Amino acid sequence: MTAESQGKMSVPGSYQAAAGPSAVPTAPPSYEETVAVNSYYPTPPAPTPGPNTGLMTGPDGKGMNPPAYYTQPVPVPNANAIAVQTVYVQQPISFYDRPVQMCCPSCNKMIVTQLSYNAGALTWLSCGSLCLLGCIAGCCFIPFCVDALQDVDHHCPNCKALLGTYKRL
Repeated sequence: MTAESQGKMSVPGSYQAAAGPSAVPTAPPSYEETVAVNSYYPTPPAPTPGPNTGLMTGPDGKGMNPPAYYTQPVPVPNANAIAVQTVYVQQPISFYDRPVQMCCPSCNKMIVTQLSYNAGALTWLSCGSLCLLGCIAGCCFIPFCVDALQDVDHHCPNCKALLGTYKRL
């Protein structure tokens, strides 16, 4: 006779307890046991009365020193260390006949450039053409008084460095 013929069916998925000294399942291991925390340093036993010598008794009954606490090692300066310097490359600035806001490469400050006007190729060409037209009595020097016909120099107001020049021709 089988179990099915006697009306006792085994439930699928049920497992029989293994024969052995303990059929009742035990509790799972604790976190410390699973991760093995403090496995290198056994916990000391309860303090015993008497003089404290600084020695603890290990699990085998022999004396042992308390565990040493390690700190993070201090980095040793390397003689071959490479210094890294960040270099900011400034885009080329187009100078025209108006002041420009920029960072001065000499003093590294944000500034608005100061303008100064100098006689350039267009000034002299205008003066020569006025002379050819008959303005000899001094009218040919008018281009030297007109800023729109002269080259423009851009200077830093802080350090007075020449930052750039706008040439009309």
